[in-house]
Amino acid sequence: MSKKALLVLDVINELVHPEGSVGQDGFCEQAEKRHILRNIQKVVSHAREHAIPVYYVIVGFSEDYKEWSPNTKLFREVKSKKQVVLGSWETQVHETVAPREQELIITKHRIDPFYNTSLDLLLKVAGIEELVLTGVSSEFVVLATVLSAHDRDMKVTVLEDCISSSDEYSHQCATHIMTKLAELSDSNQFVAIGQ
Repeated sequence: MSKKALLVLDVINELVHPEGSVGQDGFCEQAEKRHILRNIQKVVSHAREHAIPVYYVIVGFSEDYKEWSPNTKLFREVKSKKQVVLGSWETQVHETVAPREQELIITKHRIDPFYNTSLDLLLKVAGIEELVLTGVSSEFVVLATVLSAHDRDMKVTVLEDCISSSDEYSHQCATHIMTKLAELSDSNQFVAIGQ
């Protein structure tokens, strides 16, 4: 049986907390509607109980935005609006699913969590061959993770009730594409299968 890890992707206050500014673009509303914080909390607890490592990925920029590009469409307004600054409340993982002291947090400056980060190396060193994905947002970071992990020959499972987007249509489109490269499951199935 392949060694698996649980990834919690961009479940940061900026996106899923009612006071997060980027979350006002629909991300927070969809996260609440789909109950993803409750569902992610359940799978994180299960993973910890069964010694399945949990990795957290957060997006953010330095205060001077030196990693930001003016060519980006998705992050076009974050600099002018002073959003997703690393080390701020906005880029902290939501308290409902907050990491424990020994759990790793990987910081990224783009959509793909493998791009210019230590994630690939950390997973290889730990012998991880299978990823279970949760987080925000379905059509950006979750889909990008599916694509990148697939091309690294990893088995990927997406817990559909643990991901959300800025709108339902984008979520549906993304999950449709994911089914071509990954297994779609849910939090109940993840908890039911044990290790």
